[in-house]
Amino acid sequence: MVVEKIKTREKTIVLVGTAHISRESIELVKKTIEKEKPDIVGVELDAQRYTQLKMGKRWQEMDIGQIIKEGKVYLFLINLLLSNLQRRLGDEIGIAPGTEMLEAIKLAEEKKLPIALLDRDIQVTMKRAFQNTGIVEKAKLLLQVITGFFQEGEALTKEKVEELKKTDILNKLMSELSREFPSLKKILVDERDLFIANQILNAPGKKIVAILGLGHLEGVKKYLDKKRDTSELVLVKKKKNIFGLLKYVIPALFFVFIAYAFLAKGIEATANVFLWWFLITGICSAIGAMLSKPHPLSILTAFVAAPFTTLHPALASGWFAAGVEMKFRNPKVKDFESLAKLNSYSDWEKNRVTHLLMVAAYTNIGSTIGVVIAFPYLLALIG
Repeated sequence: MVVEKIKTREKTIVLVGTAHISRESIELVKKTIEKEKPDIVGVELDAQRYTQLKMGKRWQEMDIGQIIKEGKVYLFLINLLLSNLQRRLGDEIGIAPGTEMLEAIKLAEEKKLPIALLDRDIQVTMKRAFQNTGIVEKAKLLLQVITGFFQEGEALTKEKVEELKKTDILNKLMSELSREFPSLKKILVDERDLFIANQILNAPGKKIVAILGLGHLEGVKKYLDKKRDTSELVLVKKKKNIFGLLKYVIPALFFVFIAYAFLAKGIEATANVFLWWFLITGICSAIGAMLSKPHPLSILTAFVAAPFTTLHPALASGWFAAGVEMKFRNPKVKDFESLAKLNSYSDWEKNRVTHLLMVAAYTNIGSTIGVVIAFPYLLALIG
C-alpha cells in the first residue's frame, strides 16, 4: 500500500501507487479518495485508454486492410501480445487490468469531481518507442514478450503482486529494464514520468488525488518541484531510416544489375538475372506465407507478387497474400470479439483477424529474406 502526500506552493498532491491487477489497490483507491476529499481526481490514462476502459474496446471498428497497407502489422501484433499478456495476469488473480482506475473514475463521477487524464497518448508513446529503439532492443523485447506469452510460467498470486509492490523490488526491476532496454525505458518510463508530473501540476484545483502505477511513483515525485515544458514529448518525428532508404536502393540496384548484365553479358545473362530474382524472392515469400498456414492460392499469390513488390517502394507482397486469404477466411464478429482472449499460438492461428495479419507479416518477412539472398547470388552470376 503506497500513498504519498506532497505539498507545493499551489496545491496538495496525493499520489496513490497501485498494482494494476491488485484487489488491495482497488480498496486503497476508494479509501484515499473518501478520506482526502480532493478537488480533482487524476488517473494514469490517456483519452484513448480512458474510453476503452469505460466503453470496452470496439474491435469491430478496426480496419484490418488499413493496418496492413500502412505497415502497422508488427506494431499492432505487439500491442495485442502485450494487452493479452496483461489480461492473462489479471485472470490468474481474478482482477481485470485497470480496475482500480475504473474505481477512481466511478467515485469521481459519483462525487461530481472533475477527472484529469494524466498520461501521454498511447499512440505517441508506442510510435516514439518504435522509432527510438534499435533493432537489437526491438528483437530482445519481442522475444521476451513472446516467451512470456506463449510459455507457462509460475502462477502470479495475490501475495506475489503485493511482494512486487515493495519499493526495493520495484527499483531492481526498473534497473534491469534500464540495463536491458535503455532506449525503451527512457520512452516508456522516464518520459511518461515527466509528462504525468506536469499534468498533475497543471491540473486545476487545490488538491488532487493521482492514481498511478507504482512503477511511476518515484519518477513522478522527482518532477513535482516545478512545471516543465513537455511539448517535445508529444512529438513524433518523421525520421529517415536505413530501412526506408532501402525501399529505393533495392530497385535501383536491381536495374543496375540488369543494365550491366545486358551490356556486358548479353540477353541470356539478363534473362538469367530476371529468372533467379523471380525464383529466389518468390520462393522465400511463399515459404514465409506457408508458415501462417494460409490457403494454397494465398501462397501462390505470395510467390507471384514478391518479385514485383520488392522492386516497388510502396508495395508489399504480404498485402496481396492477405488480400487473397481474406476471400477464403474473412473475419467474423466473433473473431474481433475474441481478440482479447488469445491464450496460445494456436488461438492466434485460428482467429481470422490475427491469422490475416500473420499471413501479411510472414509473407513480408519471407520476401525480405529473399532479397537478402538474391542480391549476392545475382552479383556472383554476372561477376
